Amino acid sequence: MKRLVMLLGLVVLCVPVVKAQDHFEVGAYGDYFRWSQTDTNFAGVGVRLGVSVFPHVKLEGEMAYDFNQVFAENTNGTTGSIFIQNSNSHLLHGEFGPKVSLGHGAIRPFVVIKGGFERFSISTCQVSLSCAVSQVANIRANNVTGVLYPGGGLEGHIGPVGLRLDVGDEIYFSGGTHNNLRMAFGPFIRF
Repeated sequence: MKRLVMLLGLVVLCVPVVKAQDHFEVGAYGDYFRWSQTDTNFAGVGVRLGVSVFPHVKLEGEMAYDFNQVFAENTNGTTGSIFIQNSNSHLLHGEFGPKVSLGHGAIRPFVVIKGGFERFSISTCQVSLSCAVSQVANIRANNVTGVLYPGGGLEGHIGPVGLRLDVGDEIYFSGGTHNNLRMAFGPFIRF
């Protein structure tokens, strides 16, 4: 209940600023995440929503789901077979924070710093929308860690439609600090 009251209070405080700016941004993106502790590459999809609070500052929330990672295994026996096996590892990322644009033109650099969570899970769930929804629904389960994401990138637009590239260090805190490369690329619409 406290969280709902705090969220409603934040919305009430931001509405006059948002209405004055009349500027929202909605986007989708492909996500690459390099899990440095296991040297594993993950790829997935995500969505992002940004709301202007000042002329060059947006508050953004985003969530990405990284699909099941596959690995190959080779045996040196008489058959020399290669086995491809699903690891059943899934990642769910959720982050919120400011994005500061550093330019005025159609192509401009930006910096972000976001905080949030990362949920590591092992599941036999197949790659589908229902699997992603169940991962979000089970967010209060174990294996949720805090995340800090400092990064930057470049975005360009023609009218309301644009493309954006983010690169940063997704730092999660679980038994210490773990640095991980994260990249995202995709379209957005401004209105």
